[in-house]
Amino acid sequence: MNSHLTNKQLFRMHLAQTSDFPMELEVERGEGIYLFGTDGKKYIDLISGIAVSSLGHGHSKIVEAVQRQAAEHMHVMVYGEFVQSPQVKLAKALSDTLPDPLDNVYFVNSGSEAVEGAMKLAKRFTGRHEIIACKNAYHGATQGTLSLGSEESFKQAFVPLLPGIRHIRFGEEDDLNLINHNTAAVFIETVQGEAGIQIASKDYYQKLRQRCSATGTLLVMDEIQTGFGRTGKFWGFEHYGILPDIITCAKGMGGGMPIGAFISSKSIMRVLQNNPVLGHISTFGGHPVSCAASLATLTEILETRVHESAEAKAMEFRRLLKHAKIKSIRHLGLMMAVEFESFDQVSKIIEKSMDLGLITDWFLFCDNSIRIAPPLIISMEQIKEACDILLEAIDGC
Repeated sequence: MNSHLTNKQLFRMHLAQTSDFPMELEVERGEGIYLFGTDGKKYIDLISGIAVSSLGHGHSKIVEAVQRQAAEHMHVMVYGEFVQSPQVKLAKALSDTLPDPLDNVYFVNSGSEAVEGAMKLAKRFTGRHEIIACKNAYHGATQGTLSLGSEESFKQAFVPLLPGIRHIRFGEEDDLNLINHNTAAVFIETVQGEAGIQIASKDYYQKLRQRCSATGTLLVMDEIQTGFGRTGKFWGFEHYGILPDIITCAKGMGGGMPIGAFISSKSIMRVLQNNPVLGHISTFGGHPVSCAASLATLTEILETRVHESAEAKAMEFRRLLKHAKIKSIRHLGLMMAVEFESFDQVSKIIEKSMDLGLITDWFLFCDNSIRIAPPLIISMEQIKEACDILLEAIDGC
């Protein structure tokens, strides 16, 4: 019936919209750090699908892993019943990247699901009901994960949300005494992403770890954006010399395929086995094709050590991005925010950048900054190309 309509018309008519101003870039294919529109125009992708495509688009080893697994089998049974090679191999590989006792993996489909599972696990293990999260945090958009956030403008249309959530200021040591023997868990991002790349000190994280240990509170590190090499180390918490009780991951984990996980020790994770049995279940969590893609991604990152150059590449961005309109640049590895005066200025720069063949974005809770989170494989020459375009866009606004 609508065969005569364009894809953009169908997009507007039949896909649920999440804003009144979508980019509407019609993508035909991706290759490396580039996306190509249906008109053949080439774009530098500086956001990687929000820190997802860390090895770029169309990476041959990930594509091969997906095709091979799809030919063998796809979905066969709900989570946790059948032994599936892609799942167990990936779980072992993930465990090998982590210190003891973080050796037990529960696969899900997204970062929000990973956090939801971790919230249930923390309550079940501790027998406590209170959860503490940070102000300006972003852990997802489901009912539970939205409850962890503090930004009322993002929450108010969906109340009532979960009770028993308290908020502390990110990076503020004085608030750590709010963690007490009623607290099941503290959920905290390794780097606050949607707050515009906010970074706390190593000393803060170590005191947070000490306070959680002293009160029997589980420390849950949200590695959804920071994991899989984004910050220059494979896991972001490695920067701080601490050991979390639970970590959550997704985004860059799948090389472009949907997958997430929450990871803990076997002694903690086993409480989901009984009272009730099947205490947490997922129909598609650990889908074999996504697991195969994730294992290929993990293996390639570790073999090439591509993440170890993230800090040097970030410093090259900082060296080249010099402009009177730039107020500051914040970063940890290739997780960067470039701050301007206002959202009006940022929105014009984003629009002009796209016209010039470069894709960037803003942050949910920091709309006066643009996001830079390119594929980790970006070269120094490509960084120069990207910065030239971005500076031209700034001048053009």
